[in-house]
Amino acid sequence: MEDYRIHEHPILSIPTRKKIHFCWKNQQFEALENETISAALIAIGVKVFGHHHKDGSPQGIFCANGQCSQCMVIANGKPLKSCMEKIKEGMDIHPADGLIELPKITSIAALNPIREIDIPVLIIGGGPAGLSAAIELGKLGVEVILVDDKDRLGGKLVFQTHRFFGSTEAVYAGTRGIDIATRLEKDVLQYASVKIWHNSPALAVFSDKKIGISIDGSEYVLVTPQVLLVAAGAREKFLNFKGNTLPGVYGAGAFQTLVNRDLVKPAQKLFIVGGGNVGLIAGYHALQADIGVVGLVEALPECGGYKVHKDKLVRVGVPIYTSHTILSANGDGQVESITIAQVDKNFKPVVGTEKSFACDSVLIAVGLDPVNEFYSKGIQYGIPTFIAGDAEEIAEASAAIFTGKIRGREIAISLGHDTLDIPPAWIRTSEVLKSKPGHISHEGEPEYHEGVMPIIHCNQEIPCNPCSSLCPHGLIFIDSKDIRHIPTFLGDGYCCEACQQCIIGCPGLAITLVDYRKDALNPTISIPYEFSREPIKAKDTITAMDTEGKSFGEFEILSIISHPSNDHTSVVEISAPREIAAKIAGLRVQEKIISEPLDGYIPHIEDDTIVCRCERVMAGEIRELIRAGYRDFNEIKTVTRASMGSCGGKTCTAIIKRIFREERISDADVTDQTKRPLFMEIPLGLFAGIQNEEE
Repeated sequence: MEDYRIHEHPILSIPTRKKIHFCWKNQQFEALENETISAALIAIGVKVFGHHHKDGSPQGIFCANGQCSQCMVIANGKPLKSCMEKIKEGMDIHPADGLIELPKITSIAALNPIREIDIPVLIIGGGPAGLSAAIELGKLGVEVILVDDKDRLGGKLVFQTHRFFGSTEAVYAGTRGIDIATRLEKDVLQYASVKIWHNSPALAVFSDKKIGISIDGSEYVLVTPQVLLVAAGAREKFLNFKGNTLPGVYGAGAFQTLVNRDLVKPAQKLFIVGGGNVGLIAGYHALQADIGVVGLVEALPECGGYKVHKDKLVRVGVPIYTSHTILSANGDGQVESITIAQVDKNFKPVVGTEKSFACDSVLIAVGLDPVNEFYSKGIQYGIPTFIAGDAEEIAEASAAIFTGKIRGREIAISLGHDTLDIPPAWIRTSEVLKSKPGHISHEGEPEYHEGVMPIIHCNQEIPCNPCSSLCPHGLIFIDSKDIRHIPTFLGDGYCCEACQQCIIGCPGLAITLVDYRKDALNPTISIPYEFSREPIKAKDTITAMDTEGKSFGEFEILSIISHPSNDHTSVVEISAPREIAAKIAGLRVQEKIISEPLDGYIPHIEDDTIVCRCERVMAGEIRELIRAGYRDFNEIKTVTRASMGSCGGKTCTAIIKRIFREERISDADVTDQTKRPLFMEIPLGLFAGIQNEEE
């Protein structure tokens, strides 16, 4: 049996865990203690978790966040979301095929009263914004309950292995996301007034100003806060294309969860859709996990993410197709290939430009939507409600940290801490950290070709300043009043002592050193490197690349340096002719063959695409109703059951609204749907106060 676990990683440590045993379809396999059912199944190569009752289509993990039921399995006779449940010794697991038969009732359990709790502040979400707000309130001794639906605090930070951008003074810039999560968690736990409820999702905000919460899946409570802070983050947008529900199509967050948290490989060859920071970063994470990245498509003429993130991909050998879109994911029961095409100025596919590529997984990273339902309900029902982080505005985690800090201070003021204020510098910093990528400058040649010269390949205005604080002599300058400016080296070739701290600490891995001292005609180039796949060593040859992914040919590795302070970033030294030395920005990791297109392309059918994953409703069905005069979303739900499935319309609503717009129906002419009261599915017994789930 093939093993799909990650046994070696350049950044993450691989913990030693006890092996346990489980059965999948009556065959025994090994799992690791304390991992999810989904991780254990993917580790043995399972991608199909069941089949839909409507049309028998295969179902596979999609969100890895408990929001849908695509990964439902039958474990010890009970239907469970495999991404949210830990596997247990001896567990008997089967696919969830068709409609699930409900267990027979043998007795009526006694109902227990629901516990109610009053608290000054309730924070929904234990990511960077929620934690930062809780820390500010904890400093003042304000009583807080912070609820999060995971077993570890940090939100998306817990599987971000790259160093973060932003300000070193304000938001831990230059530190890896996984380490920022640990820092924030450690900080918040020192305050006795802040209570943390792990594995405890908020379920609903009610008109009597109470919030329903499931505590660790064992108790349902009602919390009445004086103030509510919503820091629930964001959810990924879905995309309408043929084959979009095939097992092997993942949201970016699900993919990163499986790879960087669960340490399993959900793919061998991955194709990415979306060139924002999320898609670009996920591609780099895939490469670090020894997963091939076949390519990336972006419908816009340029990627919307930071250029340094894009550059990291192209210079290791990943082709990026801008002004292209996905037409279809293809395969019999799971993803086997992808078909893409160029788009015109109206984003319509250009006939004759189709290409297909072999791959076993497609990662969708086409943007995020704020999880702001709790905020809307809080305002509607008259609860003093604040909002922070991605729930308020989609931005980088560094911005979420700082806006959370500001909201914490604002909440304290609203509770009567009148001596506090919000420093104007905080507001300014918050706005800078939320900045979108700015102007791109031409990458020029260094002024000096002697001594040692740091070459800064970061040429886009983004909020980031770690490099300026890493140089022991202060020779890299970024204006402290506006850290979005491009860094500048202030010295000549004889000022730099080649300590390499700027190389290993740059979040974008966008600095190299060119050392002319030993050989001015063939200087030594020092290049950052963060991969463990096919380990390299001195005397090996490796392909040198420029910022845009152009190859300069093969060069011998002179040495590989690991600094005590490197935090898993190595420095590879090669020698190259003076004419190209300053242009070398990275090293190819992935060979070209993995990105070659197939000989022919696989056609697609537009209307035969799924818009509602849960209820298997096709685009053509929705379009037909719109053309028949339907303008009320609730009527469409009644006819098709679209948005009535497990996720509660979180995935399909935006796509259906887009179909209305494609049919030239304005948003103002569409009656929106009635929202489901509860945020997510929960066992009915929990509301009844039944403690024993077997009753």
